[in-house]
Amino acid sequence: MRRLADPLLSAPPVAVCAPNAFKGTLSARDAATALALGVGDAGARAIVVPVADGGDGTLDVLLAARPGSSITRHWVTGPNGTSVNARLGRLGTGAAVVELAEASGLRLVRPAEFDVLHATSRGTGELIRLALDAGHRDIVVGVGGSACTDGGAGLLQALGAHLTDARGSEIGSGGVALEDLVSIDLSDMHPALSSCSIQVACDIRSPLLGPEGPARMFAAQKGADPGEVQRLERALEHFVTVVTASGHSDLDRLPGAGAAGGCGFGLALIGARLVPGAQLVCDMVGLDSALEGAGMAITGEGRLDDQTRTGKAPAEVAVRARALGITCIAICGTVVDPLPDLFDAAISLDGLDPGVDPKRHAAALLRRAAARVMRGAHSARAQ
Repeated sequence: MRRLADPLLSAPPVAVCAPNAFKGTLSARDAATALALGVGDAGARAIVVPVADGGDGTLDVLLAARPGSSITRHWVTGPNGTSVNARLGRLGTGAAVVELAEASGLRLVRPAEFDVLHATSRGTGELIRLALDAGHRDIVVGVGGSACTDGGAGLLQALGAHLTDARGSEIGSGGVALEDLVSIDLSDMHPALSSCSIQVACDIRSPLLGPEGPARMFAAQKGADPGEVQRLERALEHFVTVVTASGHSDLDRLPGAGAAGGCGFGLALIGARLVPGAQLVCDMVGLDSALEGAGMAITGEGRLDDQTRTGKAPAEVAVRARALGITCIAICGTVVDPLPDLFDAAISLDGLDPGVDPKRHAAALLRRAAARVMRGAHSARAQ
């Protein structure tokens, strides 16, 4: 454990365990459970509040937080055009939850099958349509973890938009198809869209274009070579030109417009509200109420680095804990940047026990680390 500030001097033995998912290793709930076991091992009491930021795992976090929630499964168009079986969530409040990664996620594509130019967001639009058809008028869409860079064109088409080429035919799939776009017509959109509220939980706050946009920042992670990155950027620029000509300007500059390969932009075009995903989820799971009266917050994710502060869930936990004067410790798979302005201390699982693989034994290491943190807190109070 690396101490970065005066830690744990007055923390009572109550800790809120509020981690994000450890990508590819543990869900947020499993990570929170492991932390809670460690807190219990140290003789303290744990409050389990898994969190998310709009990316993978958001659906499960929200379902677990709301009694009476349920899921339905549906066959929709996957990112490469083949059918995938995706979950649609219904919260106990009556709101629907669509997780883009369920239908259009990179996790659905094997590395050998990456097709960044043609990957589509259509399946996400199909899930939104299913929610509307079921009568939902309050919809939360989590838009992290996408395989596509199509500006949300596919999801718009699934909801009734006509994106046509010079011959009046619908354009094809993926960001590269935007090169052929001549006209966009929203007159046949699903009729319920005019009377519903869609909140888009964005895990990044990037605009659609430029060095921080989805093509130049993330397309390489989806298999794009440098030439394909440039091609996708130009295609998105052309999309903006056509959309602006149709009377919708400046949507590309909205924070979050670049989320999920530009799906934030597509959703904003139909009136959805783009919001910081971590803030929205932390509000919905009742994090503030859990923190009241606690002496410590323990959060974490797979990798702690400077990107954590740009809208990721652990940063939101830290900000809320600090506002209440509560110590916040980050326990992560790997700590690249300890971010002492956010966290009172940062623990890296890959340095906790050199003989133990942190990915294979993440739960056990999280439990051990949490126990160590709480015992340190007890020792500090006893001095």
